Amino acid sequence: MSSTDRLEAERAIQRNPHPDFKGVEASRPPFNTSSSFHYTKTPSTSWKPGDGANIPPPNSVAHREIDPYEEGRPAVFNYKLLISGVVPRPVGFISTVSGDGKSTNLAPFSYFNFVNHDPPIFVVGFAGSLANAKDTLRNLLDTKEAVVNIISEEFVEAANFTSINAPEGISEWPLSGLTPAKSKIVKPDRVAEAVFSTEATLVEVREWESKATPGKKTGVTAFLEGVRFWVREDAINAEGNIIDPKVLKPISRLGGITFARTTEAFELPRPVFDEMLKDPEAAKLAKPKADEQE
Repeated sequence: MSSTDRLEAERAIQRNPHPDFKGVEASRPPFNTSSSFHYTKTPSTSWKPGDGANIPPPNSVAHREIDPYEEGRPAVFNYKLLISGVVPRPVGFISTVSGDGKSTNLAPFSYFNFVNHDPPIFVVGFAGSLANAKDTLRNLLDTKEAVVNIISEEFVEAANFTSINAPEGISEWPLSGLTPAKSKIVKPDRVAEAVFSTEATLVEVREWESKATPGKKTGVTAFLEGVRFWVREDAINAEGNIIDPKVLKPISRLGGITFARTTEAFELPRPVFDEMLKDPEAAKLAKPKADEQE
């Protein structure tokens, strides 16, 4: 798929709801640089087992049932629904090198997460097929190597600009202005500005076929194994096992062209069954149904 074809495909999605984005942006308040990361109480500190939702949904509002394969429903509708509903999503900022080593690539992917810790396994989703692989996927298939960087507030504009539909062989690194830093094990560079980066090797890929249009390949999922972590010294604790969110300042993707920042959090301890049983009212909720019928 050429860069022109990719641009047309992007236009068809109509991700940007604002014909005049800069005009809309000008009407908004400035980015709040004073918002520092902090913890709050949980939404309902008095919640107890069996209480249900803090704020129940309105009874007057029903749910709409949607068949993803309904006749006449464009596949892009499912895409737009999912990226606005499964949120916030972390963004994998991926650095790769071409098979011949002559060109580099840097691009963000919001079909991304980690799914295992031993070994460290990351998952990345690519739109399209293996036959029409974009630069990042092609490089990954050819070299079996990549670096996954986590995007922070301080360089989100630069990271976003690497999603540009540049022609094959044009590196996004100079366009972003970000700094390449040598990796230890893999050939692709990591992003020096990233607080957290992971060198990774390809484990396997899986190509997906459309159910709406049988025979059409619609996406590829890649599994990567982390082989070396890089964490900025001011963000990691002495044991090397916790990254400080105040330093990481991670961004995430919502629907359309919307990003989110993380400046507020609360902590919720995981419940322990035996401890719960010490509360007589809570213990009643845990009785087997057979006991309730006796």
